[in-house]
Amino acid sequence: MRSSFVRVLAIATALLTTAPATAQVQHTKEWPQILGGTNQREMAEALEQGPQLERGRSAKWLLADRRKLAGAIEALQPQRPGQIDAYVVSAALDSDPVFGREAREAAKVLARRYDAAGRTFLLARGADTPAGSLEALTLGLARVAELMDKRQDVLVLYLTSHGAQVGIAYHDGDEGYGLLSPARLAAILDELGIRNRLLILSACYSGIFVPVLSNDNTALLTAAASDRTSFGCKAENDWTFFGDALVNHALRKPQPLDDALIEAREMISGWEMANQLPSSNPQATVGEGVEAWLVPLEARMPKVATAPVGAPATDALKP
Repeated sequence: MRSSFVRVLAIATALLTTAPATAQVQHTKEWPQILGGTNQREMAEALEQGPQLERGRSAKWLLADRRKLAGAIEALQPQRPGQIDAYVVSAALDSDPVFGREAREAAKVLARRYDAAGRTFLLARGADTPAGSLEALTLGLARVAELMDKRQDVLVLYLTSHGAQVGIAYHDGDEGYGLLSPARLAAILDELGIRNRLLILSACYSGIFVPVLSNDNTALLTAAASDRTSFGCKAENDWTFFGDALVNHALRKPQPLDDALIEAREMISGWEMANQLPSSNPQATVGEGVEAWLVPLEARMPKVATAPVGAPATDALKP
């Protein structure tokens, strides 16, 4: 995903983004300073805590969005006794339309693949869906933790946004700003006791989450290595490269996760080579305990693939 960041959010600086002309909710202003502290150590600590800043929000918009969020939380159904259930959480943390489109379709594909109808929570700014934010994501995860059997059930988390070498950005128009660091995501999941995790992170530099989030019960897939950008995040796109290859193609098929990863990596590599782009080097780690919950889930996968939707992510590269 080729980030729209003009400079990376470093320890002592804030993120700065450009505004795509086709953005649904345009980014027109520079990032404000969202970090506290008087030195780099204090700023680093503030960054790891997952700062979020809201400014200039319409009161009517806030009320409407809170109602949509409450409805989405209340719609989640309890787990079914006697079987391993998956809870899908799919969130677009940037208001550029590509991320909303990707999160919406990812929710559908993952819910179908992992039998999560009624147990899927979507955050993607829209007429009927709540906007993605760090607070909304945390609340959704907390509700999932209340409903699931944490001894056996599984969280399938899909996050899509811009990224930096310190975390995944939250950026909603010119009103919402924040940063989800690896330490903050790990702290949320640990506090909630969500052990079994399939984490799919579609953002530049998302490999930085691997050292912190990898464990025996987690499968973690990222769009790029910790020092690499990924591609396809233009606002007008339907998909990022990673989302198109993994979700729109590989995970639609009744094949094991390992095979889906191989297919997606080969597809992304082919696109990058054909367009003379540097390798994004997607990452994947699968813990030794993942098989215990993944095999039963995949045994219930639909036996027929669905067709890809939307324009290919590579279309945006055409002259």
